[in-house]
Amino acid sequence: MPAVSETNFSGLLHRGKVRDTYDIGDRCLLMIATDRISAFDVILPSPIPDKGTILAQMSKFWFDLTADVMPNHVVGMADDAEALADVSRTGALAELPDDMRRRSMVIRRAERLDIECVVRGYITGAGWAEYSEHGTLNRQELPKGIVEAQMLELPMFTPSTKAEEGHDIPMTPSEVVDLVGKEMASRLEETSIRIFKVAQAYAAGRGVIIADTKMEYGLIDGQLILIDELFTADSSRFWSQDDYIPGTSPRSFDKQFVRNWLLESGWDREPPAPDLPADIVRKTRDRYVQAYERLTGDTFVA
Repeated sequence: MPAVSETNFSGLLHRGKVRDTYDIGDRCLLMIATDRISAFDVILPSPIPDKGTILAQMSKFWFDLTADVMPNHVVGMADDAEALADVSRTGALAELPDDMRRRSMVIRRAERLDIECVVRGYITGAGWAEYSEHGTLNRQELPKGIVEAQMLELPMFTPSTKAEEGHDIPMTPSEVVDLVGKEMASRLEETSIRIFKVAQAYAAGRGVIIADTKMEYGLIDGQLILIDELFTADSSRFWSQDDYIPGTSPRSFDKQFVRNWLLESGWDREPPAPDLPADIVRKTRDRYVQAYERLTGDTFVA
């Protein structure tokens, strides 16, 4: 199947950087993961074939694995007739072709909290850049002598704004409190770190290090739930335990491969982004497939 850059069905509610979301009634939405890829908060012109299917299937895997820690918005995948037995087949769900159902998820409609709940277990990426320049992570002072990709003594909660356009901005603890209140801010931090530790422990058993990730939350009838995606190669950094060496830039099974190419290309991180060469597209797809297969234990079927 060709790469899916965009979908067009009835009831389009929102087109994000990667996902197209449709209102299908009954307080439910249809969320379709396309093959679009973004970096530095800019959508790239080159889609990655099968990426959306991998993201949707990985998210479903992790939502199931962590459901006893925090409920989530998932009703079921669009190809799961049993899970969707009580969902009306109307609008986009009725129009959806069979070959797009494995990348599509029916979810409960939630009121989104506009915070990217980032948890870092290792210092890398933007966190490493900040520490190298200021000796801080999310404006919190860290000990001297930390090297790139070093494991932090404890996972750190480093939230940022959830921007529809432009770049997300790091938030201080007080800024989170101002936005959602002290009790909710504390709950977001504690829950995010707990989920991160559960996922880290599972991944370690599969030979994978989860260096960092981001989570999003919403409210349904006042109940806090996980939404969007969870521990995918878009939202997380995955490293192999086999060749991990602190002080180096570890080989990754995630979007960092694309970020590295873009940085080396000289792009200034502002739109428009350059086209990705065919071999970078192919190697990126390979990394997403590898992440899926190593973490789930299943063979990816497009």
